[in-house]
This record gives sequence, structure tokens and C-alpha cells, in this order.
Amino acid sequence: MAVLSNLEPKAVFEYFEKLCAVPHGSGNTKIISDLCVGFAKELGLKWRQDELNNVVIWKDGTPGYEDAEPVILQGHMDMVCAKTEECSKDMAREGLDLATDGEYVWAKETSLGGDNCIAVAMALAILADKSMPHPPLEAVFTVDEEVGMEGAFGLDCSDLKGRQLLNLDSEEEGIFTVSCAGGVRMDCLLPGVREPLAGETGYTVTISGLQGGHSGAEIDKGRASANVLAGRVLYSAMERVPGLRLADIRGGKFDNVICPFNESKAAVPAGEETAFEDFIREFDEVLKNEYAGCDGGVSLTCERTALESALSPEDTHRLLRTLLVLPQGVQAMNVDFPGLVQTSLNLGVMAMEEDGLHLTVSLRSCIASQKAMLRQRVRAVIETGGGTAEERSDYPGWQYQRDSALRRRLMEVYRDLTGRDAVIEATHGGLECGLFIEKLPGLDAVSLGPELRDIHSPREKLGVASTERVYRLVCEFLRRSK
Repeated sequence: MAVLSNLEPKAVFEYFEKLCAVPHGSGNTKIISDLCVGFAKELGLKWRQDELNNVVIWKDGTPGYEDAEPVILQGHMDMVCAKTEECSKDMAREGLDLATDGEYVWAKETSLGGDNCIAVAMALAILADKSMPHPPLEAVFTVDEEVGMEGAFGLDCSDLKGRQLLNLDSEEEGIFTVSCAGGVRMDCLLPGVREPLAGETGYTVTISGLQGGHSGAEIDKGRASANVLAGRVLYSAMERVPGLRLADIRGGKFDNVICPFNESKAAVPAGEETAFEDFIREFDEVLKNEYAGCDGGVSLTCERTALESALSPEDTHRLLRTLLVLPQGVQAMNVDFPGLVQTSLNLGVMAMEEDGLHLTVSLRSCIASQKAMLRQRVRAVIETGGGTAEERSDYPGWQYQRDSALRRRLMEVYRDLTGRDAVIEATHGGLECGLFIEKLPGLDAVSLGPELRDIHSPREKLGVASTERVYRLVCEFLRRSK
């Protein structure tokens, strides 16, 4: 028996469970893309699948709506595959283990991927509904949104007729998102060569117990990045124990996730073991004090380990100094939308390889000039540290459109259904709307969605009642779009 079979809207959760049953992490979307194509075939609808695995499905307007303006329903198929440290699931090969208490839906020990498979499920349920009146529909399901919006970048939009887009990729019910940050990824290399040990003692240093979270939606929460803390801890340890050499440092899997775990290895000069261990214990208390209000579970530990090589003291100092000064987190707040982050960056991934330390930094800003400033700053820090930086996945922001007929109509429907006014907001997260606006001149867009908590983490939850209300809102909007 399906886990979500008793939840409403029945069709939405039926499709959602089927989508969750197959792996669909970013870069691993062929199976879920083919599944969506299979749904289109079952429904007898026109569809298109491109080489990137993007899928577009068309459905004609119902009687009386044939000549109405088409509406685009859009979301992405890929998810961020996060799991607990204890979880053994291979998320590249296995689907999710869903659970529900009737109020929320989650996945056991992993992220849920409600961001954004719930959008796909809603759109499929609408396409499958033979009784609901609606205008011509164009359902657009993109891939690899979470790793730079690669699907939206590569999507051919020439056969899309709609100039109204409902992006179903927001996480707060009753909030209509009308603007978002642009972003860019920077892949950096700080070179370094390992040398044999000279009698030192090896240690593994672990930073754990952090909440992590989405680097757009939750960068303002003050949560610690394990990658940033690792650089600070080891630089401070090097000051306490001169001659300490860095052997390895790695943390994070996704550049758009605040890193919750880092494991490093260091070589400590013989005779300095007690000093190093004392320092780690002391700094653990420092971190617990600093992050008591937002990341109280932080833990810093060390244990002896066998090592064969480490960087030279000079390379160690250069790399750790660079990590220490590399900016992280909120850089500027938005004055037009109080409380909204305007500009930020996140050191999401780093790993020591044979040629040195590889870093990936995600930069965000709704102001193009500030995004350019952050590019300069990161590049300057990395190059001063003897490294190189390359850019990829540069995507535009979505500028607020003061006069939006789509937004006005959607707000009217929301008010009629709830008796309340929807909240208009901008987001510091990245949305695909900016790319679609570039590709489809004259496009009017709004982003909305049901309640999702702690996305991109094993604590992610989807609100059941919220899903029903948002689905009803979208259906009613379509019914009135004659």
C-alpha cells in the first residue's frame, strides 16, 4: 500500500510518491525524466524531451477555453540529495523512504525533494484531471536547477506560446515571490603538494552537529559553515602549535548548501600532541558559546590517525590564511524588502586533491553590480593565496515588475479563497523565472508553493494541508483564466 494514499489531494500525492520512488538527484535525472514522459504518454498528451532531460508537456484548453491565453506551469525535477551521517541509502540508485503523520510528509534519514517535485506532481495532477476547466497548458519540467539551473539554461523555448508563468518553486504558502537573486558559481584551486612526514603525529579533526540549510533561503539565520570553521580552527591551531601541517580537508557536497560537516587531517610536531588536543577541547567550548543561539549542537573533536604525508609548513600557512579571510555569509541587506538578504556567498564544497585544495563558492545578489563585486573579491583573495578561480553557471536575477496582471489576478483568487491578502516578497534564493523571462519576451511570472521546512536537509518536511490549499488556488486560477 502506498504510504501517501490517504492524503489529499489524492492525485497530487499519488504522483509525488511515484516521483519519489526513483532516484532524481541533480545530474541523475534520466529516470525521473523518462517517468514524466511515460505519464504524458499515458494521458495521451503531446510532449517533448530534450538531450538534457528537460520535459515539456502540452494540453489543449477545455471547451470554452480554447482561445484563452496559455499558462505555463513550471518546476524542476532534480533534488538535493542530503542524508544523515548514519544513513546507508545510495541516493544515486534508490528512491526515498517516505513517511507521514497526516500533517507533514518527509523522507526517513534523507532530504525529501519537495523542492521541487511537488511542483511536478501538482502539474501532472492538473494535466490528468479531465473534469477541471482550464486554458491551454504548457507544463515545463527542468533538470539540474540545484546545480546552476543547467536545464533552464539549455531549454529551447521557441515552441512555448504562454506568456504567463506559474513557477511552483517557493516554500511558504501565502507568499508570492516576484523577484529573486542572480548568482554564479566559482570553482577555485589553491595549489599545494604533500611531502612525507618527519616524525609528526597525525590527527583527524571533525566538525559536526551543525544544521546546515539552503544557502539562499537560510543564509540569514547565522548558522555556521563547517568549511569556514575548519579553516578558522586549523589556522588558530597552527598559531598555538607552530609547525602544524595540513594533510587533508574536505566538507560539503553541494555549493548551495551551508556545509554541516567537515573532516580534516593534520600532522602535529612530535611533543606537541597535548598542546594540540588541549586546544581542540578549548575551541570546542568557544564554538559552542558562539553558536549557542543558532547552532548549539556544534561539536569539534580530534583523534589520532595514521598519516603518511602533509603539505609543507609554508603551503599550510598559505592555504589556511586564505580560508581564514575568504568571505562567507551575508554581505548586504535589501532596503526595498526589509529583512531580505541582498548579497551573500557560501563556501559550499571543498576537498584536498593531489594538486591542492579545490573550493566551490556560490555567489548571490539581486544587484548585478554587487554580484560583480563579490566575483572580484573572491578572485582577489584566491589569487593572493596563489590560486586560480573559474566561473560557471552564471544566471540572471529576476527584477521586480511593478505592473503585473498575472500577480493581480492571482492575488484576487487568493483573497477570495482565504479572505486574506497574499504577501508579496522577493527571495535571495535562485529561481528559474529570470531565465524564462530572458527567453520569452513579455513573460509575466509569479512563484508560489506550499509550506516546505528545512529544504535540502534530512529534516525537510512538506505540509499536507498547505499542499491542498495551494493546489486548490492554482486550479481556481486556471478555472478563471478564460
